[in-house]
Amino acid sequence: MRDIRPEPLSAAAFAPFGEVLEAAGEYRLINEGLCRRHHDLARLELTDGRAGISVFQAEPRSLPYVFDLIERHPQGSQAFLPLSQQPFLVIVAEAPGAVPRAFLTNGAQGINLRRGTWHGVLAPLAPPGLFAVVDRIGPGPNLEEYRYPAPWRVPG
Repeated sequence: MRDIRPEPLSAAAFAPFGEVLEAAGEYRLINEGLCRRHHDLARLELTDGRAGISVFQAEPRSLPYVFDLIERHPQGSQAFLPLSQQPFLVIVAEAPGAVPRAFLTNGAQGINLRRGTWHGVLAPLAPPGLFAVVDRIGPGPNLEEYRYPAPWRVPG
């Protein structure tokens, strides 16, 4: 089994795969100055169909985490916004067979995966595992999967 060390999720490190969604950096004051709007943090990419918002409830995982499956969605981007402030593990890869990378969120970060980005399954590290997901809703296949010939492990 091969190990990949998780790294903290940052906008710079995650840039090849998508955007980090968090209340950090520049903002606009709205609602009579009582709300900070961190504006336009991610680009939704859709080949057709429409953007939809779903709620996912994923079973919590734990570290060490072992996986051999990655997937991608060629028809649209996919954003994951945790509905509780619990960290989750993000696995991404540049291509099938490429060495994957692992990122740990801080619990207040979400991500937007670019259209066609290879990624692991949703992996919350604590209950309740609830996420708002913004992605493509439309006809036709939008899922491709790849299994590594040997599993990878993200140590604890």
